[in-house]
Amino acid sequence: MERNTPPRGGRRREKRVDKRTLFARMIEFLSPGPDSKDELISSLAEAEDRELIEPESRKMLEGVIRMADLTAGDAMVAAPRMDLLSIDAPYEQLLHSVIQTAHSRFPVYEGSRDNIIGILMAKDLLKVQRAPQINLRMLLRPAVFVPESKGLNDLLRDFRTNRNHLAIVIDEFGNTAGLITIEDVLEEIVGEIEDEFDEKDGETGIYTLADGSQRVAGDTPIDVVNRAFETALPEDEFDTIGGFVAQQIGHVPRRGESAEVGGLVFSVMLARGGAVRWFKVTRAAADEPELGD
Repeated sequence: MERNTPPRGGRRREKRVDKRTLFARMIEFLSPGPDSKDELISSLAEAEDRELIEPESRKMLEGVIRMADLTAGDAMVAAPRMDLLSIDAPYEQLLHSVIQTAHSRFPVYEGSRDNIIGILMAKDLLKVQRAPQINLRMLLRPAVFVPESKGLNDLLRDFRTNRNHLAIVIDEFGNTAGLITIEDVLEEIVGEIEDEFDEKDGETGIYTLADGSQRVAGDTPIDVVNRAFETALPEDEFDTIGGFVAQQIGHVPRRGESAEVGGLVFSVMLARGGAVRWFKVTRAAADEPELGD
């Protein structure tokens, strides 16, 4: 009896069968896949046009593709605009800074701003209020330092593995270049992430902060700002307060910049994607000159 003898070295190899139709194979031969990232992004746009994927899915996929070329230096908050706490500052000053900026984590420095000695969680500051004898140094968590050249893909992996949410970015000379958070990295993929602090009062985009000042969204219509603050800012040239303030300054405001317009002081709390997301607005002192005077 004739037997099927398997080839030497193990099992008989099974012949792979291409189950695609002849038409499908011809299409792939005549129209090969994209050869570059630009072509791949263009293919995603075509897929959206043909309603094969949703617009949000296309944006996220594009973000993933583009993020491969980005580094920590591309997405960080630059050092001059970092909100830092001094280890030697009195408790009341620390508390004021935490309330004013509304971050959950703060780099803490000693001596110079370049000398970051740890990270303070805002919630840990409450322990000092209940027990003033606690040394603030005992509450600091280790700071994570990354080079400007570190890729965002690798940084996101490190954030997830080590359960960190913030890293200090250093330049080639070892100086502090800025800071970057896990939210900054994720926003390169999914776009702006809004948390509970980003919620608006109804649809006005204006609400009161703990210190009595107002937090105003950059996309708030100018007429809404005029009604809320009883001002008379021009409503014919720009639709939003962010666009109007940027025109007054002469460039897109950066975080930490301030400008006085119409008796109000607009301080940039958050700016992303070439636009202001949030202003902190206070009344200007009566003796301060207005912008452009």
